[in-house]
Amino acid sequence: MRPLKIVVLAKQVPDTRHVGPDAMKPDGTVNRGKLSTIFNPDDLHAMELALNIKDRVPGTTVTLLTMGPPKAADIIREGYYRGVDNGVMISDRRFGGADTLATSYTLVKGIQKLAPFDLILGGRQAIDGDTAQVGPQCANKLKIPQVTYVEEILEISENEIIAKRRLEKGVETVSSPFPCLMTVHGSSPVCRSRHAKNVMKYKYARTATELRSADEMLKSLHEKRPYLTIPEWKVEDIEANIEKIGLAGSPTKVKSVENIILTANEAKFLNESDADIELMIKELIEHHTIG
Repeated sequence: MRPLKIVVLAKQVPDTRHVGPDAMKPDGTVNRGKLSTIFNPDDLHAMELALNIKDRVPGTTVTLLTMGPPKAADIIREGYYRGVDNGVMISDRRFGGADTLATSYTLVKGIQKLAPFDLILGGRQAIDGDTAQVGPQCANKLKIPQVTYVEEILEISENEIIAKRRLEKGVETVSSPFPCLMTVHGSSPVCRSRHAKNVMKYKYARTATELRSADEMLKSLHEKRPYLTIPEWKVEDIEANIEKIGLAGSPTKVKSVENIILTANEAKFLNESDADIELMIKELIEHHTIG
């Protein structure tokens, strides 16, 4: 079995469990400076799937690709700590405010710069948008096959990969030729923990932007150990059309974001009798909760 070249798409997302009144800017974009951030959960599952394939197929390399502001470099470091071979950061103020259309365009330009590749993996969706559109849009723009809701890789051959999909009412086994793109379901195995040796090796990994404010000791360390410098691509590096990125390339506009807490005004206790259950069903139908 030949080694595979895998690209994992990952995103640093706002922690949507703690959305405050300053979550949105006046222009309708997310005010990321006011929100704590985390590694998008589904993308962690995608990274684990990639690392699992790397364990199974000797010589396979995994490259983590992320797009975001400078602090999103934390995603690359996290990938290094868990076993990723390479990381690339797409970061430029001009990418800011991108919707799924502009984001997928930008990621595709980055993927094309990384070509050739055999497999692209990404989470099913990001928790800040919940659209599940970026992965399929990337596959469409790259004109390659796509498999969504992937839960497990069953077989890998020279020119084909067989995966199990988790669907609403069961599972499905599908095959795809290389190259292809897969989005990974949250029911797939959780990502492995950080490896202590990798943490020690990459804890000083920084992008060029981060190095500007670093002390001389860290800059000197990067000169001695070039692998610590995380590649950082701007608009010109990926040869992106300025009209297709950021706000200019985003037809989708968000009007507002609210943190809604559901509360119960009253509680009703029922016994197991048929009469009580029938009464409850009637009330639910009358209030249009069901039916």
